[in-house]
Amino acid sequence: MRVNRFLRRWSAVLLCGVLLLSLPSCDSANAVDIPGNESECTIDASLLADGGVGKDGIPALTDPEFIGASEVNFLNGTNRVIGFVVDGQAVAVPHNILWWHEIVNFTFGGLGMAVTYCPLTGSSMAFDRASAGGGEFGVSGLLFQNNLTMYDRTDDESLWPQMNREAGCGPRTGARLTMLPVMEMTWDGWKALHPDTRVVSDNTGFLRNYTPTGYPYGNYEAPSNGSLLFPMQIDGRRDPKERVLGVPAGDGGMAFPFFDLDAEGPYRAVQREVGEQDVVVFWDREKQGAMAYLPRAAGQDLTFEGREDGLFDTETESRWRLDGLAVDGALAGQRLEPVADAYVAFWFAWALFQPQAFLWQHNAAEAPPPSDPTAGR
Repeated sequence: MRVNRFLRRWSAVLLCGVLLLSLPSCDSANAVDIPGNESECTIDASLLADGGVGKDGIPALTDPEFIGASEVNFLNGTNRVIGFVVDGQAVAVPHNILWWHEIVNFTFGGLGMAVTYCPLTGSSMAFDRASAGGGEFGVSGLLFQNNLTMYDRTDDESLWPQMNREAGCGPRTGARLTMLPVMEMTWDGWKALHPDTRVVSDNTGFLRNYTPTGYPYGNYEAPSNGSLLFPMQIDGRRDPKERVLGVPAGDGGMAFPFFDLDAEGPYRAVQREVGEQDVVVFWDREKQGAMAYLPRAAGQDLTFEGREDGLFDTETESRWRLDGLAVDGALAGQRLEPVADAYVAFWFAWALFQPQAFLWQHNAAEAPPPSDPTAGR
């Protein structure tokens, strides 16, 4: 079987992370080229590491080809996608594409956006590129706390750790990225909600294995797998790579673990105050997805609950979908406003980037961050 040079090199980097967990980092992390004045970085530059593939060694995509759902032959039903709706059109960006490219730059009319996924931190996030001066994003080849570090393709090239949501080094240091609401779920789940969805095609111009068997990281994303490319402290309250829906609020916020959301049945609605904002988190087991919304529609505050047959508000008994649309009842056709900053990530990464966040737990009080984040691990 032919293995291209990129895959050989990236496999070697992964092997370095798996076998040398006792070391602070692999040798390739010793020298990092940081744009601008390192002393002006708002992040700890010592936590930037060379991922081993070089700048643009993982090639971001820009305005890729789309195909219809019926034309997709490189996904199975349980493959995960990042979905969003723009100008009334549903769009799906498969993880299978993002395993190999990590960033897809889109232009829709006057909206320039970047859909991003870091396979090492499991983080699915989308940004309005206008908040980065409108430039395209590329993959810098650097990692910050194991997280994808983007760079903007301008003359100045600032560094933007994805989960930091702002420029950490370079001329734009401190500039915040505006997040756009996206949802992560299974391909079958997204198709059920949006059968007319457009999908980023596997005809990218690059030779990569985008099929369901093409995941290049072995068992890395198994929930209990504590191996990281560059070892970091792991908060032991959850399995390291359990997916959580995180709702940030400053350095805090709240994380909603998938396993606990799934504990009581096929649907779950959890209402909490996060920061100074009331939110409701919807969970759908069949779609393996969660999303946060403001619990208000048609001018009224709503209370939600998950039942065996769906998600309902108790005020009007309307039935709601995972994507925030009421499909039956007095409020049919109404939509909840999504919390744009909410995103899915592996637990270990969420806890690193939101160290003051609370942890929502099934049948338990919210747990504040521990004084010893490694307790139990």
